[in-house]
Amino acid sequence: MLAKRIVVPLSVLTLGSAAAIVGVMNAGAATAPASPSTSKVPTATASPVTASPAASKTATAMPTATRTTTPKPTATPTAAAGQDAENCTDLAALARGKYWVNNNLWGKADGTGSQCVWENGLGGDSLSWGTEWTWAGDNTKVKSYASAVFGWHWGWKAAGTGLPVQLSAGKAVDTRWNFKVTQTTSNVMNVAYDLWLHDMAGPDRQNNPTDEVMVWLYRSGGAGPVGTKQATVTIAGATWDLYKGNIGWEVYSFVRTSNTSAADLDLTDFTNDLVARGWLAKTKYLSSVQAGTEIFTGSGRLDTTAYSVKIG
Repeated sequence: MLAKRIVVPLSVLTLGSAAAIVGVMNAGAATAPASPSTSKVPTATASPVTASPAASKTATAMPTATRTTTPKPTATPTAAAGQDAENCTDLAALARGKYWVNNNLWGKADGTGSQCVWENGLGGDSLSWGTEWTWAGDNTKVKSYASAVFGWHWGWKAAGTGLPVQLSAGKAVDTRWNFKVTQTTSNVMNVAYDLWLHDMAGPDRQNNPTDEVMVWLYRSGGAGPVGTKQATVTIAGATWDLYKGNIGWEVYSFVRTSNTSAADLDLTDFTNDLVARGWLAKTKYLSSVQAGTEIFTGSGRLDTTAYSVKIG
């Protein structure tokens, strides 16, 4: 739905990702709970575009020098070699099979800049896609969460996902994600999964989630999640710092202690950890798995060579 970020949902809000407004992390110290400040409006469906109820995510930030990035002039979208044409429209939805790419610029009001997305098609069950951005402004607030969506996002755009699925069903949520981050300037950002959960089997546009689980694979510039650090855990052979916060729904963030650009995970390992702590009920339904990047400030691009999700 990435201490962490000053999140103003997302992933909710103009929700592109769930944990959306993140703040700059105070390394080595737990961040005290912050009060809601910014608002995210979940991106609804492609067309017509409808915003869903907004929530607010805020996190404390360690005092830092103001980072400013001068947005480059918006040019007519052009495709790089081996890449499909870019779409720079806010809330653009590029559907491909059971996935769709969402140009979710939910926090753009907190800065200046632009972002574009593209999709390069499917290779078997894997989606290739990318995004490029330039954002300036408050480096403690998320501007966007461009992502590949599998399942619900304030409505449905693709069939055949196998979602929603109740946690008590015990079905695996296997995912692979290979990507490359290119930073044209220094960035405050993350690359993360965003999982949405509901207390009903058939959520639609008007139904906000009850829980959001983020899995951060990569971060730079001091980006951190909403809430406070609760524990350090080992899952899938890696170490993760676990944060817990609330922005109108519960937000749990697993932040990898070392960056990676490749993931091969069963995401139920993360939800099972929360169930074991008594924080997440097994009666809840996983309704969406998203994979994307939350940008606070900076210029760069994310190229995904392969992203896939399989239920059961």
